[in-house]
Amino acid sequence: MKAAVLTGIRQMKIVDLPKPSIKNDSDVLLKVAVVGVCGSDVHYYLTGRIGSKIVQYPYLVGHECSATVEAVGKKVKRVRPGDAVAVEPAVSCHECPQCKMGRENTCCSLKFLGVPGELPGCLCEYIVMPEDCCLPTDGRLSLEQAALCEPFTIGVYTIQQSRLAKGDKIAIFGSGPIGLSCLTAAKIQGASRVYTTDKLDYRVEFAKKAGANWAGNPDKGDVVKDILQREPLGVDIACECAGRQETIDQAVEVLRPGGVLMLIGIHESDRVSFPINHIRRKEITIINVRRQNRSTGHAMELVASGKAVIDSFVTHRFKIEQAKEAFDLVADYRDGVVKAMITL
Repeated sequence: MKAAVLTGIRQMKIVDLPKPSIKNDSDVLLKVAVVGVCGSDVHYYLTGRIGSKIVQYPYLVGHECSATVEAVGKKVKRVRPGDAVAVEPAVSCHECPQCKMGRENTCCSLKFLGVPGELPGCLCEYIVMPEDCCLPTDGRLSLEQAALCEPFTIGVYTIQQSRLAKGDKIAIFGSGPIGLSCLTAAKIQGASRVYTTDKLDYRVEFAKKAGANWAGNPDKGDVVKDILQREPLGVDIACECAGRQETIDQAVEVLRPGGVLMLIGIHESDRVSFPINHIRRKEITIINVRRQNRSTGHAMELVASGKAVIDSFVTHRFKIEQAKEAFDLVADYRDGVVKAMITL
């Protein structure tokens, strides 16, 4: 089968790999349809690692995908050949203490598509996944929407974890696909005002069109001052989606006492710091977001019902032979890119 693999820093090659096969009765063989280029994929492309997860070349990346069922194991009941599905990239054991606590996203033996040492990625023609990772679209979502639901689910889960109440005010630092997903989910949940920031002017404008009540560029103004002028008491929730120290600091500054700081962005550095005086005096609650947990079905329903409109997030489309071009585009923030999708 055709696959796009990392072969070095900023190097990618189209190769032929053996087609995977069903080995367990609960396995599903999937013909991959659409793959989204995620920021974490780009981290591996640019640096060869995220934290302790280090790429051994050649490596198959990718985890945001939709697919069509090709074949199923003997005990599979949820899907059948020909079904279109969204793919949940996290494979949990369902038996460990974390899973039994309802924390499948921190499963003790969690394996994730496209993570070194766990599972090879989905930027290829076929993959095999457990039945419970295959969510049928029932004809209500396009294959592109089904793939988009993976990053959108993180926004949905973030807002669930933040305990956002109707009428709350929220600030989102970073207006890429995850920040925009948080924005969309927050509006659906009933946020009265949403403030967003980004260093790219086109993403500032994109956030406004996506529903932000205010959006600003921290390189062109004091975004903390601008937000606090509009919300003198501070916002209820701040989402850090950029993975930068400066956005953590800005998020803490705009929070009201008793506010909630959500950490979603992936940092290139192994350590970050917090202005502990502000954290302590304001009694800020810090919640770290580990991908998502049991939210994919809900995210899919929001899109299928029309409550969440996320199609516009896709700004560029490529074929698998153009995978390197797609990764370079996203890595360099060129041509107004928000979300790049690769079709197989």
